[in-house]
Amino acid sequence: MRLRALLDTDALGLRLLGGEDELDRAVRGVMTTDLRDPSRYLSGGELVLTGLAWRRDAADAEPFVRILVQAGVAALAAGEAELGDVPEDLAAACARHRLPLFAVHESVAFATITEHVVRQVSGERAGDLAAVVDRHRRMMTSGPAGGGPDVVLDLLGSDLDLRAWVLSPVGRLIAGPKPAGPALSPDACAKLAAEHLAAVRTGRHGPHRVLLGQATYSLFPIRGGARAQTRQTPQAARDARESVLSDWLLAVEADAGDWADERLDLLQGVTQLIAVERERRDAARSVRRRLAQEVLELVQTGAAPAEIAARLRVAAPVLLPGLGAAPHWQVVVARVEWDEGGPQAGPVAQSLLEEILVDPLATGPEPSDRVAVAHTGDEAIALIPLPAVSSEHDGSETGLLADALLAAVREPLSSGLDGDGRLTLGVSAAVHSAEGLRGALEEARHARRVAAARPGRVCAAGHQELASHVLLLPFVPDDVRKAFTARLLDPLRDYDRRHRAELIPTLEAFLDCDGSWTRCASRLHLHVNTLRYRVGRIEQLTGRDLSRLEDKLDFFLALRMS
Repeated sequence: MRLRALLDTDALGLRLLGGEDELDRAVRGVMTTDLRDPSRYLSGGELVLTGLAWRRDAADAEPFVRILVQAGVAALAAGEAELGDVPEDLAAACARHRLPLFAVHESVAFATITEHVVRQVSGERAGDLAAVVDRHRRMMTSGPAGGGPDVVLDLLGSDLDLRAWVLSPVGRLIAGPKPAGPALSPDACAKLAAEHLAAVRTGRHGPHRVLLGQATYSLFPIRGGARAQTRQTPQAARDARESVLSDWLLAVEADAGDWADERLDLLQGVTQLIAVERERRDAARSVRRRLAQEVLELVQTGAAPAEIAARLRVAAPVLLPGLGAAPHWQVVVARVEWDEGGPQAGPVAQSLLEEILVDPLATGPEPSDRVAVAHTGDEAIALIPLPAVSSEHDGSETGLLADALLAAVREPLSSGLDGDGRLTLGVSAAVHSAEGLRGALEEARHARRVAAARPGRVCAAGHQELASHVLLLPFVPDDVRKAFTARLLDPLRDYDRRHRAELIPTLEAFLDCDGSWTRCASRLHLHVNTLRYRVGRIEQLTGRDLSRLEDKLDFFLALRMS
C-alpha cells in the first residue's frame, strides 16, 4: 500500500505534518516502538509508530530520525496522547531527512493502525492469502465471533497447512491448533522457549530455527504493544532484556529459511495480530495489579488490620469469583538482578512472576486471573488467594511450594538470564487474616534472601526453610565463612590431594549416616575397619573428635558453607 492511502482512511486519525512529496512511498509493514535505537527490528519499508517515550529533550530527535532513515523506513507516525502536539524538533529532523511524518490523534490506538496496515499489505503481497489475515482479524475481535489466538492458529493450519503454537516466555502453552498429530509436549514448549530467549538475548534476528527430535521449528517473536513500550526507561531502551523476558513467541513447525518473502511477511503480520490479543490480556491484568498495589501499600505503611481486611474483601471476588468463604492468602516475592546494569528490574520481575504463578498445565491467554502482582523498586510481590481450609484439614502442606513453582520454568528462564542476571524467589506460608499479611510479606522476603545466597541463575526458597540452619548460613560474612571452612577442611583437602584418601567424601557420608559405622561403611562399600581408619585420620589431622556432637556440628556447617 502507499502512504497516500493512509490519509484517505479517516478512522486512522492521521494528520500529515511533513513529506507531502513522498506520499507515493510503499508501506511493507508496521512497527510500534519507543526504543531510542529500534534498528535491530527494522527491515525497511515500515510505518513506524511511536509514543515518543524515547524523547528526553530536543537533541534526541535528530539521531532517532537518522536511524529510521538508514533502516529504510517508509514514514514515522507520532502519537499525541503523551506529549500533546508533536515536537517541532522532530518535525524539523524529519524534514531534513525527507522522512514523511504523521501525527496520530490521541483517540486512535496504535493497534487500530497496525491491523489496518497488516490487512492491506498482506492483501497486496499475498494475493488470496489476504483472506486468511482478514479472517484472522475478524475472528480476534471482541464479541460473540471472537475466538482469540486459537482461531488464528486453526486458520493457519486450514489455509496454509502450518501447525503453530503461541508460547509465553517461560514456555507455557497459550494457544495451539486443534489436535492433529502429536501434541507439543510441555518439555518441548520449555525447550523452544529456552532456545528463543537465548537467541534473542544474543541479538540474533528472527525467525530462529530450532531442531527438536525429527521436527524443525521456526520461532517468531511477538512484540509487546505500545503500552509495554512506553513503560521503558531510557536505559531499558538501550537493551532488549525487558522485552525478551516478557514477550510471547510464535512457534511454527516448518523451516522458514526456505520461505518466500510473501509468506514471511504474512507470518509477521499474524504475530502483530496476536500482539493485539496480548494487549487485551495486559489490560485485564492491570485491574489485578492495582488491587495488589493497594493492599501492598496498606501493609507496608502499617495500616490497621481492619482497613487491610476491607481491601482484601474487595480483592477476593475479583481474584476468586464465586468463592463463598473468605480465602487464605499467600505471598510470593521475586527479584531480578542484572550482572552489569540493565532495565528497571521491578516490571521485569512482575511480568515473570505473573507467568510463573500460572498453573503449568493451564492453557490460554487468561488462566492467571487469580494472580495479583505488584512491584516496588526492584522486587515484585504477588498476593495469592487460596480457598479457605476446611476444619477437617489434616495439617498437610497447602498452597504454593517454592520448588514446584520453578520446576516447569527453570530451563527457559536460565537460558534467558544466562550471562545477564538472576531471578530469585521466596514463598510465604498461608495466612488466614489481614493481621498475618505483614508477617507473610517479611517471611517471603527472608526466603528470597535465602534463595539469593544459592548458586544458579534461577533459585527459590520456601517458608519451610526458615526454621532450619539454612536461614542462618546465607548471612554469614564471606571472610568468616572462608576462615571457618579453611580451618576445618583444608587439612583434609591437602591430604586428599597428596594421598587420594577421599577423607572429605568419607566425612560427608559419615555425617549423612548420623555417625552409624555400619550404614556408612555399607554406603561407601568399605570394611568397617577401613572406615574407622579414615575417621581416625580425619580426627588426627583436625584435632576434632567425631564422637562429640559439637565437633560433628562444626564439620556439618563447614561442609554446607564450602
